[in-house]
Amino acid sequence: MYKQAKLSVVGAGPGDVDQITLKAIKVLASADVVLYDALVNTALLEYASKAEQIFVGKRRGCYAYQQEQINELIVSRAKSHGHVVRLKGGDPFVFGRGSEEMEYAAAQGLEVAMVPGISSCLSVPAAQNIPVTKRGFSESFWVITGTTKNHKLSNDVQLAAKSNATVVILMGMSKLSQIVSLFKSEGKSNSSIAIIQNGTRENEKIGVGTIATIEQEVKEKELSNPAIIIIGEVVKNRQTIAELTAMSAEVDV
Repeated sequence: MYKQAKLSVVGAGPGDVDQITLKAIKVLASADVVLYDALVNTALLEYASKAEQIFVGKRRGCYAYQQEQINELIVSRAKSHGHVVRLKGGDPFVFGRGSEEMEYAAAQGLEVAMVPGISSCLSVPAAQNIPVTKRGFSESFWVITGTTKNHKLSNDVQLAAKSNATVVILMGMSKLSQIVSLFKSEGKSNSSIAIIQNGTRENEKIGVGTIATIEQEVKEKELSNPAIIIIGEVVKNRQTIAELTAMSAEVDV
């Protein structure tokens, strides 16, 4: 039976297997091939147990495949096998190259579809009781990539440092010293900051401090990628909300 060559770009969520969407599970179950990234929780591959599974991610600066090779692999597998699911951490349209892969596949004659995922930029802070917006604290938030395709710190970080908004930086740990310097130059040495490594997973780690103290905190906690940086007064809500949830748990008991 002929199978339509198709690409579905699917968001896997932030890491916790329970935070993948029901639609994503249904699409995975229909996959003939799954190409998955390093940030994907591999337990999710059980939903595509009958599919060929290929790791195409990056670990510690080592690429299993270059982007051009991934594009070609998507097309070749779709034409030989049928339905290819490109499984990406978080949401594929938030620094995930999902749209690029869909455009390439469509140009090669593939049917394309996108399944949104729960983005780590919102869910990871929330899981640590940090709201990215709160009345009286922050009226907006920035989500910025810490490292551009040229391996530089995004210029938007400097703009964000001038605002009163919450700043969420993904893929920024290698640029932490530059980020700290920018915020210090804006007179924000006392601004609250949290760094969450492996957010929503069992091996999650967190460091909390101020712009002035966070580098020491990172050193003591041995924090590294993959991690999310959250800067803003909303970080102070973490302790308050944690105390509320603890009180609620005691009442339930």
